[in-house]
Order: sequence, then structure tokens, then C-alpha cells
Amino acid sequence: MNLPELCIRRPVMTTLLTAALCVFGLMAYWFLPVSDLPNVDFPTIVVSASLPGATPETMASAVATVLEGQFSTIAGIDSMVSSSSTGATQITLTFALDRNIDAAAQDVQSAIAAVLRRLPAEMLVPPSFRKTNPADQPVLFLTLSSPTLPLSTVDEYAETMLAQRVSVVNGVSQVQVFGAQKYALRVRLDPRLLASRGITLDEVSAALSAHNVNQPTGLIDGTRQSLQIIASGQLAKTGEFRNVIVAYRNGAPVRIGELAEVIDSVQDIHSASWYNGSRAIILAIQKQPGVNTVEVVGRVRALLPAFQKLLPESVRLEVLRDQSEAVRDSVNDVKFTLTLAIILVVLVIFVFLRSLAATTIPAFAIPMALLGTFVAMYFLGYTIDNFSLLALTLSVGFVVDDAIVMLENIVRHIELGEPVMEAALKGSREIGFTILSMTLSLVAVFIPVMFMAGIYGRLLHEFAVTITAAILVSGVVSLTLTPMLCSRFLKPHSGHGAAVHGPLYQWSERLFESLRGLYERTLRISLKHRLTTVAVAALMAVLMVVIARALPQGFIPTDDTGIILVQTEAAQDTSFDELVLHQQVAAEIVRNNPAVDAFMSAIGGSSAVSSTSNNGRLFLRLKPAGQRAPAEVVMTQLRRDLAAIPGLKSYVQIPPSIRIGGQVTKSLYQFSLFGSNLDELYAAAQVMEKKFRALPMMVDVNSDLLITSPQLRQDLAAIPGLRVTVGIPPSIRIGGQISKSTYQFSLSSNDIGELYT
Repeated sequence: MNLPELCIRRPVMTTLLTAALCVFGLMAYWFLPVSDLPNVDFPTIVVSASLPGATPETMASAVATVLEGQFSTIAGIDSMVSSSSTGATQITLTFALDRNIDAAAQDVQSAIAAVLRRLPAEMLVPPSFRKTNPADQPVLFLTLSSPTLPLSTVDEYAETMLAQRVSVVNGVSQVQVFGAQKYALRVRLDPRLLASRGITLDEVSAALSAHNVNQPTGLIDGTRQSLQIIASGQLAKTGEFRNVIVAYRNGAPVRIGELAEVIDSVQDIHSASWYNGSRAIILAIQKQPGVNTVEVVGRVRALLPAFQKLLPESVRLEVLRDQSEAVRDSVNDVKFTLTLAIILVVLVIFVFLRSLAATTIPAFAIPMALLGTFVAMYFLGYTIDNFSLLALTLSVGFVVDDAIVMLENIVRHIELGEPVMEAALKGSREIGFTILSMTLSLVAVFIPVMFMAGIYGRLLHEFAVTITAAILVSGVVSLTLTPMLCSRFLKPHSGHGAAVHGPLYQWSERLFESLRGLYERTLRISLKHRLTTVAVAALMAVLMVVIARALPQGFIPTDDTGIILVQTEAAQDTSFDELVLHQQVAAEIVRNNPAVDAFMSAIGGSSAVSSTSNNGRLFLRLKPAGQRAPAEVVMTQLRRDLAAIPGLKSYVQIPPSIRIGGQVTKSLYQFSLFGSNLDELYAAAQVMEKKFRALPMMVDVNSDLLITSPQLRQDLAAIPGLRVTVGIPPSIRIGGQISKSTYQFSLSSNDIGELYT
């Protein structure tokens, strides 16, 4: 007894198995996570190190080189890129796709611990790392603003309450704070007043430290009671700092208020952010590589209602961008396409079979195949994304083929006058091997796609496995459920000829006969002119190759998600106040664009990502697609309008669906130059940039080489009365004296006068 015969003779068993498949398929569909694309995130770790006051050259040689040498021993590193600026170094480690990010993080932590003794002694804080890709766009932007409260108070709610709570949410990598305004008290000393009193900066610093302490004082332990001693030495108000005594001159105390201006301020005065033109604190939430976007955003947004209740009424909490909304919209569009494809396939089956019962039987194969595929996707850890839904959409045309073949063969036996049960048994037995061969041949087409390597392989692997699972499930359904339904729902043949059919059947039969006659005539013409037919086919093949070469090529099409990024860059010696003016002009241009719904603007570094002092950024959320022009048109308009700002370069881009690499760049494509000689490398980079700018098809050409900023250099040897000795410290120093030269001589004598002479 073969499988179709077993299912025909055991209809209850077949029905129960089908019902179980439906139940588990629906459960799997309910629990499948939603995403825009399969997981193609490269495991990326960012290592940050700081040494305040050090030049970029010092950071590169004393910090970055040492760390890179140790990191190079870690297995599975795909690329390692470092960037050094004044007082800061950032190293981005990108690992192979199959590397576990948690295991990689442990290796990075061990490498940092092994190299700590070789780092500069002045580096009080050891290097730290984060499991994040700095090039990835945040999945959620939150804004906090208030028309009445100072920004330092708003920042307290943003950083102390919301950012710390969000950062511990499962899947969140980091929370960047743009425009951070932590409260700080600032003492602005007057150098002329210091000189007139003969007071140095060290004395002022020591006085401030001595009068602003917060240390344990102790306790009084009696026979019956113990009391904790609280002696607060912490100063909190500007008036208290003004009264701090720095020194005594001529028997009179000199206070801070006599030497400086004490004001309420913030820690970083070179950082600012705006939301729709008003000052605000911006929180940018990034997810860890490989984590589902919709799940992470859902967890964060679940915290917002409770947090909103803790905020004063004057503080507004708004969502600037939610990436999960674009993911859901994209997935819903593909779901609609899948539903439409199913309806169209069923209609085509009905048009050709012209029987409701005959149409229903193969139509059952479609939902059964999809539900079975959902079960396979759940156990394989896949998501409902554009690629898996594309596979299901394409499989709709495949999954009905086996059922139609089975149905047609059984109907053929019924039309020959055989009983329905006998026709089902005989027809399924004849066609079973054919269905098996059809299913396996279709599966074989997608086997090479499953084993593709690289980023393309990771993208298409889920697609290939999903469509393969759908084809296999459809083959099983065609050998089990379809013959059982045929044996129970098909009717015996009642006669021959068109008289037993209605007018619609007769009209469609005449139409099909006409089409068959047209095909017969064209086939005879082709067979009569064989050389011409072969020549036309060869010409079509040549044209296919020519047109394919002429078509533009790309990695992934640009997707209009309603988001545009703008990065601004002023001259390297631009002051903060001047950059603010430029950034406000750019923000005004963005505000006046009719396609922009909301935007944020920021300059200076965030709390998590350092930034050069001449850069700014704008994040634009566009209006719904039906209320504006396409994003590429809006991008072209903004590029033209922003280019008119004197002293400011603007780089406008639509963020790609997949960003490869761990560098934050101002353009979508980048070239990396490397070499052992810095002077030659810098010269080659400048020449290459000029040549790229000369190409007419290039826009937004830029370089991350920032070496033209003016510097104040003091030649110590030119100072009168000061002798400067410069040398390279030896690898091994013999002796216990600190000398000004590499070699030294020692003289000894009992007569001091003779020795000095």
C-alpha cells in the first residue's frame, strides 16, 4: 500500500493530520518575529579609548597601534578600522558572519586586559567596548523638550531616568544622547586678577578641591545609642563657591569671587541639538547586531507610558522615528501581494477547470503548504520578512502544480467511466512517482542558493530554505490530502459532449478551441521556416546579453522609507558659535521644504560617539508617500538648496537597507587607503580626492583626513634663557639617574673645589 492509497482508505487519519498541520501552522505564524530583512548584521564591536590632551598622532602611535597589535591575534576578524582624533581613539572590529558576538566580546575583553600595561600611564580610564555597529542607524529616536524648564533639567530626565532604563532593555546596544546638557558650575578666572595677586591656577584648583569634598566622617558609638556623623562639605550653589578662600595676601583672604566669575552652566558647552528648530535632548537607541528590530522597539515603547507619567507636564516626550513602523509597512505590503497572488492563482485554476469542486481541491494545497512552511520557519529560527514572504509568494505558483497534476489524472480516469474511488486509487498510483520527481527537481534548483557564501548568501539562504520547505510540503499534500479529497468530493462522469454543460462552459470551450487553433497555426509556420525561427531565437539571446550588460547594477535597490540623513561639515578651524549659525541656516532650509514632516539637528559629540568639532547632522522624517514627491527627488532638492550655504558642505543621503562596514561615512560608497608612510599616505589621499571630484558623475566626495586645521606651535628652543634637550628614550636604561642625554659621565673626588673646577 502506497502513501496516496493509505490516505484514501483512511480519510479520518488524513483529516486529523491536516487539522494538526493547520493548528501548528497558525501557532507558528503567530509566534514568528517580524523583520524587514534576514539577519545579515556582521558581528561588530567598537573599542573606545581616551587620553585627554593627546594629539591624534600620539593617540594613533601610543594607543591605537598597541591595541590593534593585540586585537590582530583574535580569530575571525574580518576587518579592523581605527580612527584617532584629539584625545580619543575608536577601533571598529568587524567579525565574520558565523562568529558569535558574545564570544568575540570575551576575546576583545581579554585582549584589552592583556595590553593595559603597555598603554600610557596617563590613561586613567581603561579602554571600553560596545557590541554595536557605529554605522547602523538607530532604530528609535526620542526627543525631550520643555518650553519652560532649563535644558539641564530636561537632560536629567533624559539621561538619568530614561536612557539608563532603556539601555538595560534586552537587545539594546547603546543609547546616544545628542545635545547633552548635564548641569555643571563653571569658574571663569581672570588671568590679570590672578597675576596682580600673585596666585597660580594650581592654588585655585587646590582650594576648590579642598572646599568641595564628600567623604565619610564616622560615627559616635555610645553605650546605649550609635549616631552617624554627617559633616557635609559639598558645595552646591554659586554663592558658596564665590566665598571659597584661595589664599591670603597681606593678611587678608582672597576669595574666588574676587578672581573669577562663577556661573551656572553645563559640562559640555560645545554640544547642542534641536527638534523642529527648538532646543531639545535627543535619544538615539541602537540595537545589537543580529537582534530583531520590531521586538527591540516594542520593548522600549512599552516603557514610555510609565515614564511619561513621571515627567512634569511641561516636558514633552515625542517619537521622532520608529524604524519598526517602516518594517511593518513593508511586510504588510508583501503580505497583501501574497494574498493577491493566492486569489489570482485560484481564479486561473477555476477558469481552466470550470468546476467549483475541482477548483477547491488544488486550492487546499496552497494554505496547507504555507502553514507547513511556517512550522519549518519557526523551528529554523527564521522571521517573517521581505525575503521569506517573497519566497512564499513565488511558491504559490509551484505548490498547486503537483495538486493539479494529481487532480487531472484522477479526473481523466473518471471521464473514462471508472468509479470515483477506483479512479482515485488508480490515478494516484500512476502519478505518484511523477509528483515526487517534480518536487525534487524544483528543490534541486534552490540547493546552490542555500550554500552561497558572503552577504548575498546570508540574504538568500532564508529565501531558498523557505521556498524549498513550501515545495516539499506541497508535494506531501499532493500525495496525501489531494487524492483523499478527490475520492470524496469528485462526482462520477454523467455523459459526454457539451450538452451537459451550461452556457459559460460552452463559451469558454469555444475560446479555448480558438486559442488552440491559433497555437497550431503559429506552430506550423515556425516548423515550416526553421532557419528563421532559429535565427530569431539566437538574436533574442544576443540581445538579452547586450541589454543585461547595459542595465545599471547595484547591491540592493534604494528603499523609500521616508527618512533622509544630512551630514554637514564646516571648515576645520570653525568655532562652535560659527558652526551653530551655519547649522541653523541649514535647519531653516530643511524646515521650509514641504516634504519634511519633522527633523532633528545636532552638533558636537553625543555621549556615546565622539565627533569632530566642525561636523553636524540632521535627521529628517518625511511626510507619507502620498503627500510628497519620492525621497530621491526630495534629496536632490535638499542637496541643491543646502549647497547655497557659504562655508558649509552638506552631504545628503537616503540610508540603505543594509549598511556594510563599521564606519560612519558621509556617502554610500567609500575607498580605504593604507600605507606605512604617513606623509605619502596623506599626499596620495589628497590627490585621489581631487581626481574623484573631477569626475562629473560623482557627488558628495569627501575624506575623513582632517589635517588642515591651524595649530599653535611653540618652539621651546627659541625661548631666551631656556635650554631644551630632546632625545629618544632607550629600550634599556642602565643606572638609576634621570639624565638629559643618552650617555653620562660621573666624576668623583674628595676635594669639592677641585671637583667643581
